[in-house]
Amino acid sequence: MENIATVFLILLLLSASALSISLIFYLGKITKSIKAMEADVKSISFQLSPLVASATNLSEKLNALVQDAKEPVDTAKAIAFEVKDRVDTILDLEERIRTSIEKPVTDFSKNLSAILYGLNAFWNTYKKK
Repeated sequence: MENIATVFLILLLLSASALSISLIFYLGKITKSIKAMEADVKSISFQLSPLVASATNLSEKLNALVQDAKEPVDTAKAIAFEVKDRVDTILDLEERIRTSIEKPVTDFSKNLSAILYGLNAFWNTYKKK
């Protein structure tokens, strides 16, 4: 029985040795994979840095363009409001002039019509005599 125990002990030690060797082998592969992933991450990091800088530059340029476009638009709005105010003022003046002239012109027209009618009646009466 001692022989069987020795055989089992030898098998156990051989299995432990094989397991240790395979563990060392696979730990080496895992380490290589992690190093490859680290290199890939560094490569991506180096490629992302210019992309981020480019995106930041683009954002700054877009902001500058928006600010440049905003100024003429604000100026155009101000001019449009000024023109509107002037047109409103002119229309108000025209309305006041029309209302202040309309009644006297109408009265004058009626008086002129009455005078012409009277002259016509006078002339017709004068012709009959």
